[in-house]
Amino acid sequence: MTKSLDRPVLELEDVVIGYGRIRALHGISLQVAEGELVTLLGANGAGKSTTMRGISGLAKLTSGQIRFDGERIDGLSTHQRVHRGIIQVPEGRHIFPGMTVLENLDMGCYGRKFSSKAERAEVLDHVFELFPRLKERVKQYGGTMSGGEQQMLAIGRALMARPRLLLLDEPSMGLAPMVIRQIFSIIADINAAGTTILLVEQNAQQALTRSDRGYILETGSITLEGPGRELLVDPKVREAYLGVA
Repeated sequence: MTKSLDRPVLELEDVVIGYGRIRALHGISLQVAEGELVTLLGANGAGKSTTMRGISGLAKLTSGQIRFDGERIDGLSTHQRVHRGIIQVPEGRHIFPGMTVLENLDMGCYGRKFSSKAERAEVLDHVFELFPRLKERVKQYGGTMSGGEQQMLAIGRALMARPRLLLLDEPSMGLAPMVIRQIFSIIADINAAGTTILLVEQNAQQALTRSDRGYILETGSITLEGPGRELLVDPKVREAYLGVA
């Protein structure tokens, strides 16, 4: 798939978001081309999750524009954005603990309903191919699963909505190093299969290694951007996020 910023699928232009008198974002601009995996990297409180909430419609813009496929969406409801294919996996996973794995996965279908049972079966098979553990535990309640398994379930639920743009907010949070590597490998596979991804992370090594491009967000402003592997060797990034001077 051609990844050209001449035809970005997502564009943020001078986006400002505030909570009362406090500005969380100070006029940020970024782009994501179709088929890209783009990372938004920053420390706690930098504004990463606020950016995601603005894109998905959970946070109202103070000013600026958000465009998807060239059309403004900042006036659309969250449901309307989901219907267009903007699907978010929130920080903290937020699976339904009292529902089984299969019931959780089927919850991902409500925003973008399937045209047939055959289509649902095909997508479900794809999710189980990516996450064999979920297939093994279709009848298990989500709340009894490990943190890594719940993260797999949250991503699988999002994939059931057939995202055109997948928003992943801190997928490595609270997970063991071995599980983190597994989750990032699966994220790369999802992207390689054609799903465009905007990834919010603090784990610079795992995220930037696999990203086409990245943006560094500090206190509500983008301070650096470039190809993922170039950012990974940038002295400022190495010192701030890898602990290497």
